[in-house]
Amino acid sequence: MPQKQSHTGQKSSTRLRGFASMDEDKQREIASKGGRAAHEKGTAHEFTPEEAREAGHKGGQAAHEKGTAHEFTSEEAREAGRKGGQAAHEKGTAHEFTSEEAREAGRKGGQAAHGKGSAHEFTPEEAREAGRKGGQASHKKGSSGESRQHR
Repeated sequence: MPQKQSHTGQKSSTRLRGFASMDEDKQREIASKGGRAAHEKGTAHEFTPEEAREAGHKGGQAAHEKGTAHEFTSEEAREAGRKGGQAAHEKGTAHEFTSEEAREAGRKGGQAAHGKGSAHEFTPEEAREAGRKGGQASHKKGSSGESRQHR
């Protein structure tokens, strides 16, 4: 058994004790109970959106470094984004994009997809249909650029 030196200079064993000696599942179970109890008492830490983002970022980085991160398919990523956007709108915390922000986001997404070789190549008919729908939507919102006096 490994030995370590105590503050008095005597050697002692480094056998794990208490919580540290439990297997991961048992530790997780106990920690989970503690978290639930803290929430019930109202003493649990409530993460700000920024803290939650940072924690998620760190966890994602660690998972990628260990090779345990889930690799999303484009369909899974779309579904996750859709659900996140829907939840944000329901909570009233969704960012409302200006048309300029939306254009920029679309441009960046298109560039990234082309760079990865995963972009959809539109047929001329699909491009015409997308343009037609975009034009209709902007006219319905009154953002076609026409002066309202000419209507």
